[in-house]
Amino acid sequence: MGLLEETANEILSGDGPWAALVESGLALAGVLEEAGGSGGTSADAAAVLRASGYHAVSVPLAETGGLAGRLLADAGLPVPSGVLTAAAGDVRIGGGRTLTGTLRRVPWARSAHRLAVLADGFVAVVDPARAQITEGANVAGEPRDDVVLSGVEAEAVAPCGVDAAELRRRGALARAVQLTGAMARALDLSVRHAGEREQFGRPVGRFQAVQQMLAELAGEAAVADVAVRAAVRAPDDPVAVAAAKANASRAAGTVAAIAHQVHGALGVTGEHVLHRVTLRLWSWRDEYGNETAWADELGASAAAAPDPWAFITGP
Repeated sequence: MGLLEETANEILSGDGPWAALVESGLALAGVLEEAGGSGGTSADAAAVLRASGYHAVSVPLAETGGLAGRLLADAGLPVPSGVLTAAAGDVRIGGGRTLTGTLRRVPWARSAHRLAVLADGFVAVVDPARAQITEGANVAGEPRDDVVLSGVEAEAVAPCGVDAAELRRRGALARAVQLTGAMARALDLSVRHAGEREQFGRPVGRFQAVQQMLAELAGEAAVADVAVRAAVRAPDDPVAVAAAKANASRAAGTVAAIAHQVHGALGVTGEHVLHRVTLRLWSWRDEYGNETAWADELGASAAAAPDPWAFITGP
């Protein structure tokens, strides 16, 4: 894992990392080799995603490997090369493998070589160039496009045991991992700034109020990281994933606020890396469900359990 993390960080800290991610196989980390991926475990894929969050890089990593790549592999379909993305929505498959419907806020749709669509218990492979795309973006400026399919013929269709809820869980876990990477970067930047910036003849990090803020930031990031790493070890456990995304999304807001308090006006300038990091914290915390949505799911699951206390405390 050490070498994988080192390689991912080296690539993602450079300029134009996508080509290097593809060449190294990291763009499809965690996708079965027999399907066209580079293999590895969910922990391997998470290490790459965490690095992308740490470096605040706009690359379709989660979409290409963690969502579309895995979805196609699950359905026994080959994984095409290039940028991939996946979505589920109000789409129906008609005769002749034609797809009709609308997909909202699809990540990287305009840039995708192929789009994996979940519909009617099947996964269909579609060329986005044949669809009508209305471009949109999240707060960080990453593509989030609406896709209208008007009788578009799929290139391949196969039954798939993954439903829309499971695709959402996978997306939520991917974003939670990226959030922990971004929070780790916000902490590192804040600690460094507090040690370098001086007021009244001494570093601001020596003031008790700033120390308390940094301690709170570190605590929020640590709690989220523990929950997310637990979910990475059990990616098929809906409760673990829900807890991970709820914790990561909740912590993201606090971490971003404290980091900007520590940096002052400097942190909001477009030239400062904190600006890129916190824009992603604010964007990713809402994608695939925010903290409220996942907390509601956890509460509903606990209420429906035969023994709610055992459900909450675990074995």
